Amino acid sequence: MEEQTPLTKKERKELKRQEKIETKDAVIQTRHTKRVIRWIGWSAFCIAIIAGLVWFVATRPPIPESDIISQNGIHWHPVLAIYVKGVKQEIPTNIGIGAVHQPVHTHDATGTIHLEFQGLVRKQDITLGEFFKNWNKDIQSFGSNMKMTVNSEENIEYENYIMRDKDEIELRFE
Repeated sequence: MEEQTPLTKKERKELKRQEKIETKDAVIQTRHTKRVIRWIGWSAFCIAIIAGLVWFVATRPPIPESDIISQNGIHWHPVLAIYVKGVKQEIPTNIGIGAVHQPVHTHDATGTIHLEFQGLVRKQDITLGEFFKNWNKDIQSFGSNMKMTVNSEENIEYENYIMRDKDEIELRFE
């Protein structure tokens, strides 16, 4: 066995300096590795979100052309009158107006329904049933024996009726 010679003060100082440099390099390398892993994680997350959105759009069934009322929005005003045993019922103000402004709403008690849409408008968006849904009522809530006229002509579509501009819709419950 060889006898080890003790290190000189200068050698011990140099060895300590080398250890500090190595420790510092290891810390820098660890930080760099963590940064790369974090970047890869966030990149993978963003790619997953984008892929999910692409998948959602690609797998959504197309809207049939026959279901589209307008591509550029509408601003229509049908009028609704409800009679129960011959007595006209007041349609409240601000139906569909609140924290979320619904595109099917009222402003006053005249019975005028406002259909104010931006962009794509589908048939199911402007049904009489959609108005009652915004009102939190069922069309049958006034009674079960109902007759409906639209522009003075009998109509049996009831809540499925697709409202048009200037329609005069009358519901009579006996």
